[in-house]
Amino acid sequence: LCGQFGTATLDGYGCADMAGAIAAAGAALRYAQETQQSPLAHITGLATRVPSDNMVLDAITLRNLEITTGIRGEGDGNTLLAALDVTETSMGSRTMRSFLIGPLVRKAAIEERLDAVEWFVDHALDRQALRAALGDFADIERIAGRIAYGNAGPRDLSTLRDSLRAIPDVKALFSGDAPALIREALDAMSDHTRVTDLVDRAIVDDPPALAKSGGMIREGFNAKLDELRHLATTGKDWIAEFQQQERERTGIKSLKVGYNRVFGYYIEVTKPNLHLVPPEYERRQTTANGERYTIPDLREKEALIATAEERLTALEAEIYAELIRTLAEDVPGLQATARAVGLLDVYAALAENAARYGYSRPVIEESGRIIIRDGRHPVVERHLPVPFVPNDTDLDASDDQIMIITGANMAGKSTYMRAVALCCIMAQMGSFVPARHATVGLVDRVFTRVGAFDDLASGQSTFMVEMLELANILNNATPQSLVILDEIGRGTSTLDGCAIARAVVEFLHGKAVVGPRTLFATHFHDLIDLEDSLKRVKNFHFAVKDTGNEVVFLRKIIPGATDKSYGVHVAHLAGIPKKVTDRAMAILKEEAAREPSGGPRAPRYTQMLLVDTGEGVVEENPAVRELKNMNPNEMTPVDALNTLCRLQRLANGEDGER
Repeated sequence: LCGQFGTATLDGYGCADMAGAIAAAGAALRYAQETQQSPLAHITGLATRVPSDNMVLDAITLRNLEITTGIRGEGDGNTLLAALDVTETSMGSRTMRSFLIGPLVRKAAIEERLDAVEWFVDHALDRQALRAALGDFADIERIAGRIAYGNAGPRDLSTLRDSLRAIPDVKALFSGDAPALIREALDAMSDHTRVTDLVDRAIVDDPPALAKSGGMIREGFNAKLDELRHLATTGKDWIAEFQQQERERTGIKSLKVGYNRVFGYYIEVTKPNLHLVPPEYERRQTTANGERYTIPDLREKEALIATAEERLTALEAEIYAELIRTLAEDVPGLQATARAVGLLDVYAALAENAARYGYSRPVIEESGRIIIRDGRHPVVERHLPVPFVPNDTDLDASDDQIMIITGANMAGKSTYMRAVALCCIMAQMGSFVPARHATVGLVDRVFTRVGAFDDLASGQSTFMVEMLELANILNNATPQSLVILDEIGRGTSTLDGCAIARAVVEFLHGKAVVGPRTLFATHFHDLIDLEDSLKRVKNFHFAVKDTGNEVVFLRKIIPGATDKSYGVHVAHLAGIPKKVTDRAMAILKEEAAREPSGGPRAPRYTQMLLVDTGEGVVEENPAVRELKNMNPNEMTPVDALNTLCRLQRLANGEDGER
């Protein structure tokens, strides 16, 4: 690494004591050198990133939340990256990806990005003008890399020149009121006049894609090349002129200049005119009709004409290689410009999403709260034939730390939990979020455990994979983390699974005053009792409308618990044969009849079963919802007064958090 960067130490890169990181970086550099067969001159430094600088999203979380790839693997366009990436350049697309997989954890840095995005939201005309201008930009970063490798094609240089020429027009779009990050990006974008002038003088207007094809150097750039090109294209004209001159000089009207592969160019004189042949003619061949001759001028020109094409190609390649070596000196500046273009592209793209889909600027706090009002899933909402049903979220590491979410299959539990996680990730990457309001207390890491996957290659069952992922979560989660757990313990027996699930909730709750904010979806309905024994656990469920003959999923999360999963109903929707679903329903009734003679235990849940009255469902007022869930016995007089004021604001439709 020191040899690559031309330094005596790596102290300046902040990794002097990171032996493992240095070894990994050195191995990556060596691999790139060997595969590219190049010294990689454009790689001039490294950046040291530590977990304290970025939110940690491991491969499991990236997969489960479908950040960059679908949960079923590559090729799935239903990802957060696909939804957000409306950038106009390849540089912007790569920057968008880096923002997504490494959200920030420093409030000031996040706010700076949000300021840049908000500026583009507020300046719609400037945003559209910038995006239109960037649409014609070449991939400056990749072209700079090819220049450093020495394999940039003539067409690369032509498109690079055109892109760099557009930079002054891009910079002219912005006024002095632009926020700091936009101004920094503009300052980093150089006009690169030296590069554009050099390419303009050297490369033709419509160059070939490959240098080996020739014909890419503009006339007038190199005198020797022009001479060879002139000779190659005008050789026949010279021969014709030479033939006419010799006829006039010798008086031999039938004199001809010919060519064959054995003797090259020659002067042919018929037998009746042999007495007119000048003494300087050198005989080369006798034929039936006369003699063939040559002279020094013809031999010299023959050598030039015969090898002109070959020498033309070689010289043009040499000139082009020298041009690439000269441009390589500008690679660092080109890379800085490419990064700046990518940043502007991303800020404008995030603003475009906010304007198109009604996203709002999140409030970033150094707290344990996550408060979302009318939150939506940024990917799912774009693929639904009906409007997406938004939901609220209230999490607090020191109060409402764990939400146990029960409810019917297909009610929307997984979509809801993923939406909360994606909202936090989007907020900390610097994006507006799909919600009416969002307050995000900084998240250091998002953990997810959803779905069922085998790892048969290493001999691991579905349940083993689940336990390994769960172990990683429990061993590494901090009070600043966000944990998404969906159906923990479903891969084993009901008794074992329920025991594991209960123990996990108790562990995450712990004995401390704060813990990782957790969304815990489950069908183990025994877990709803934890709300009574663990003070930071709250029960929630998704409402359904049950007519007796039909179940309608309302997709709305409300306080309280439920013990109905409607699994047989979902099986019917999936197309399971009616005989199977009818038999399943009969078995359920048989099991219900086997309840102990004392009757079933008193329900401790508050499931919302809405009776179909033929009218639309009226949403419960948030003030009523909060009133039902408060405990007056635990309130001081001051708390009661503050709560009363907040309830009044909620009842009036105001934000109760103020």
